Amino acid sequence: MRVEILGVGFDNVTMEQAIERGRALLAQEGSHYVATPNPEIVETCRENEQAREAVNAASLVLPDGIGVVYGARMLKTPLCERVPGIEFGTAMIEHCAKVGKSVYLLGAKPGVAEMAAENLKERFEGLIIAGTGDGYFKDDAAAAEKIRESGAAMALICLGAPKQELFMHRYAEATGARLLLGLGGSLDVFAGVAQRAPKFFCDHNLEWFYRLVKQPSRIGRMMRLPLFLVHVAKEKHK
Repeated sequence: MRVEILGVGFDNVTMEQAIERGRALLAQEGSHYVATPNPEIVETCRENEQAREAVNAASLVLPDGIGVVYGARMLKTPLCERVPGIEFGTAMIEHCAKVGKSVYLLGAKPGVAEMAAENLKERFEGLIIAGTGDGYFKDDAAAAEKIRESGAAMALICLGAPKQELFMHRYAEATGARLLLGLGGSLDVFAGVAQRAPKFFCDHNLEWFYRLVKQPSRIGRMMRLPLFLVHVAKEKHK
């Protein structure tokens, strides 16, 4: 069952349920993709019909930001919990390592995906990295073909929103991968060139505050969270 927030439908699942569904999708025939919208992406979807269509067409849509959970609560259609994309992605990578499914990494600056690949192979014994590519390509079809040629069962598409959602919506089948995950800046974290917030901030849903302190230049993007809540409040009173 999906909970709709400002035109975006979120699957009402716990992290455990999301991982179970991710494993099931990976085992199914065909190509499937997972979107992980936060309030900023929902705002983008409000303004961009193609982005909204791409997100809603995903086989699994996870509430990545705590703001989404608050918004659902305001609309009296509560979600089970926040499901951070990077944690879901990590669990799926671990699963691939255990069952012998290969993974392709696409996104970030040149060299980052390769660093992420090395770190992930050290972290998860038996992990097969089918290939890597940076996010600075100009030909989407060619990028999709490289994934197909690699034979990867799962691909991390870390291009930022809405580029990654649009890419997955259009090229999921062309990649030949069973499952694609849109995970934003996760490759930077896997590579060690960026860090997640310390456990205290994660446990208290304050990752956004930690990132803002570390990168004050993000203030413009962060302002979309209160805008999102304003739009939710207006929706509530329609």
